Amino acid sequence: MKSPELPSAGHAEVRIVAAEPEAARHVAEILRRCFAATEARSYPAGADGGTRLHLTVDTTRTAEPVRSWLLTSQSSRDDHTQPDEI
Repeated sequence: MKSPELPSAGHAEVRIVAAEPEAARHVAEILRRCFAATEARSYPAGADGGTRLHLTVDTTRTAEPVRSWLLTSQSSRDDHTQPDEI
């Protein structure tokens, strides 16, 4: 299987999956308050219902409280995929 194309430097692709569209929208709204982000693209999550939202966030343009947390946190640098991800 071909690996997905990576976002440009300083950007991250975010996938939100929720049983209800409103819950997914709330999470996307919070991300937009912390980072510059594209408009969320909505898709059905599966046969059982639910919503999947995709958006791109610009991690170089963050809100001040988030910036201080991001600067002090350290990445584990573990490149592992969750069992349900491709």
